[in-house]
Amino acid sequence: MKTERIAAKNRKAYHDYHIDETYEAGIELKGSEVKSIRAGKINLRDSYARIDDGEMWLFNVHISPYSHVDKFTQPDPIRPRKLLLHKKEILRLIGKTKEKGYTLIPLKVYFNNRGKAKVEIGLARGKLLHDKRKDISERTAKRDIERALRERQKQ
Repeated sequence: MKTERIAAKNRKAYHDYHIDETYEAGIELKGSEVKSIRAGKINLRDSYARIDDGEMWLFNVHISPYSHVDKFTQPDPIRPRKLLLHKKEILRLIGKTKEKGYTLIPLKVYFNNRGKAKVEIGLARGKLLHDKRKDISERTAKRDIERALRERQKQ
């Protein structure tokens, strides 16, 4: 039984990128950051992951400070956060990101059934403008077909 509570989703990622593969990674957080994420005070817009010295890091993720913690112990809201992956996965991702056009994008942050904060990382290629237009036209065509089928079933 897979029950997960999604804390944040990067909706813009699916609009701007082709997602080829996804990976689940743990995230190294301070105590008050976990409470902020549970409260939904996290923003994944313009965030990315990068591999430095065999470790994966998450950049530009904004976690708002938790309101019930004193100002002196609050961590920086946009500090780089370490992602926890197996060494084999990191080595595989190093090879993939060396290829032209691939980048690592966080897709969502969620809590698994054991209560641990996890990040879903996508291996992504950037979409061109005509790809975005094609996706939009396919979506509207699918919506029109479904609408026509519903109206036909009512008759």
